[in-house]
Amino acid sequence: MRLSDFDYALPPELIAQHPASPRDSSRLLILHRSDGRIEHRIFRDLPTYLRPPDVLILNDTRVIPARLLGRKRSGGAVEVLLLRPAPERHEGRETWEVLVRPGRRVRDGTRLEFGEALAGGLAGEVVASRNDGIRLVAFEGDRPVLDAIREIGKTPLPPYVHEPLGDPGDYQTVYAAVEGAVAAPTAGLHFTPELLARIRGSGVSTVTLTMHIGVGTFRPITAEDPAQHRMDAEWYEVTPQAAEATTAARARGGRIIPVGTSAVRTLETVTGEDGVARPGAGWSHLFIVPGHRFRAVDALVTNFHLPRTTLLMLISALAGRELILRAYAEAIRERYRFYSFGDAMLIL
Repeated sequence: MRLSDFDYALPPELIAQHPASPRDSSRLLILHRSDGRIEHRIFRDLPTYLRPPDVLILNDTRVIPARLLGRKRSGGAVEVLLLRPAPERHEGRETWEVLVRPGRRVRDGTRLEFGEALAGGLAGEVVASRNDGIRLVAFEGDRPVLDAIREIGKTPLPPYVHEPLGDPGDYQTVYAAVEGAVAAPTAGLHFTPELLARIRGSGVSTVTLTMHIGVGTFRPITAEDPAQHRMDAEWYEVTPQAAEATTAARARGGRIIPVGTSAVRTLETVTGEDGVARPGAGWSHLFIVPGHRFRAVDALVTNFHLPRTTLLMLISALAGRELILRAYAEAIRERYRFYSFGDAMLIL
């Protein structure tokens, strides 16, 4: 297996810059693994392909306004992307793992300021740098960082989205609840409250779990041999109720259908060889590539992913690389919209 095996050419005009409105009006490609058949539908048609006692698994992570525009106290603009709280505080100060731009000009000991300190702003100090480009910033004051960034932070968007976001809510799922992600579980952006009500009314249940999506999910793989790639850790939590509901649905003959690759990785992290999902919380490094034996996934709702990425490898592990690339080629011919704000695929 080589990285180049997961490449394809996408016309740049097919990279969606805005979400569909209404959300469930996006297109939906149905890919049947049993015979390779492809159908073209609209996302609101999804209930047609679900049946009791199937269960949809939703990632309820909520994107935080993690992009901070500020300055060095010594002078010069700086942009910081908050990734996650550091495992330990630094000298009693709340400390975060961050990415900084321009990074070469920000050394350990640099003091940073965001917003107006007297009007809810933030100040911090770079206290450590890692080889992977991540820095640790210790923030000052008693106010929690999450409280401050709700006022001064901006929603981080993927680098291929070049147009401004009219409404920050467009980059949240309608069921987002637990703050902590720096990127949305974009397969879930297609759901509306009305569509979820229709699905539940048909007897198909929904279960929520949490995985806070970080930049590691989207970091490019640089080695031609994917086995040399290591996934960044992403925090997850599966409650006892969620684990029990998932296992019970399987016992009743239902299909486990995650919405998005983050839900897949969470389920595969907590499900044992016996097919039983176990509750828990922690950090997942799971990297799913072709050859992976799925223990908890029967079908998948997902978006169209970038070439040469861990996400494309994951769906290739589920459906087969050749079938996925064939489906992508047809989606391109049919002018589907790609990536975070793009259209969706249901792999059956």
